Amino acid sequence: MKYFLSVLAIILLFAFLFILALRTIPIHVYDGFESSRLSHLRWTDRRFEPGAVVFEESVVRSGGRALAITVRSGDRPEAASKSGAATERDELMESWWLYSRAGRTYVYSFSLYLPNDFPQTTERLVIAQWRQFCEGSPCIPDNPILAVRYELGRLQVTRNDEHGKTLLYQGNEDVRGQWLDFRFVIRWDTTSIGTVEATLQGRGIVHYQGPTIYQPGPGHPKHALIYFKTGLYRDALHEPPWTMYVDEYRKDQCPASGCR
Repeated sequence: MKYFLSVLAIILLFAFLFILALRTIPIHVYDGFESSRLSHLRWTDRRFEPGAVVFEESVVRSGGRALAITVRSGDRPEAASKSGAATERDELMESWWLYSRAGRTYVYSFSLYLPNDFPQTTERLVIAQWRQFCEGSPCIPDNPILAVRYELGRLQVTRNDEHGKTLLYQGNEDVRGQWLDFRFVIRWDTTSIGTVEATLQGRGIVHYQGPTIYQPGPGHPKHALIYFKTGLYRDALHEPPWTMYVDEYRKDQCPASGCR
């Protein structure tokens, strides 16, 4: 019994130290997808069907490999609700221990590629998004707090809060057939010191200051966690498969002195 209690105490101590490290050690992540297997230290497979995310060697941004993500009719379905039509998805989602925290600033960069024949739909299509985590049940409303969308043949960046959706950017050029290099510097905050600064191909597209997460209250926790996903999240259209490509993902937590 004594031995068991000693082992339990050691386990609890390591668990406490691990949780403490998650709260204090800055996050620095890079993935060029050069391996032949997806890193489960960086990503979870909870948001895509088996075979939907594969390594690709012919369409790459840098190095020898990238990821191809394909959504097929009926993948990871969600029924229609008050927030919108029925959906289907295949998305690459960061692992839980890499979730961002409110009150801190992070730099995200990633490259996305939509093929020349990628459909131009009038329906919802999200290709990258940040969501606020609500433990035990979905947030209400359950919408991405920040999203990169491709709708009506136009690239968009939108922001959601308890007041609804706001369009932060909309492009007019055809972005298919080229690598799109995004960089987002985001301070997650419920107050006016929240910020979103975004560039595309090195050109500024978003300059926003204000709340970047939902206010704490019914449906949203006081201490917010935010997670990133990229892939294809679309209305359930009964369409043929769609494929996009992802490469050169990086996430860095900024020091108190600010981001470079």
